[in-house]
Amino acid sequence: MIKVGNDYVVQANDKCILKVRSRRKAAQLISDATDLLNAIAVVEAPDIAPDAPSLAREAPELP
Repeated sequence: MIKVGNDYVVQANDKCILKVRSRRKAAQLISDATDLLNAIAVVEAPDIAPDAPSLAREAPELP
């Protein structure tokens, strides 16, 4: 979060994402976003089938 004039700009990876008038509001929004990201990380990913070919293949004939 950086101050630009009378506003506060929230940045992520050198990109400006949000501009607000209040430092307190900017800090609260950052906190809320962090909580949401942490909540998403806790959710388990769906089970993924083991790596298997999508089509059964026959062994090539050798001469």
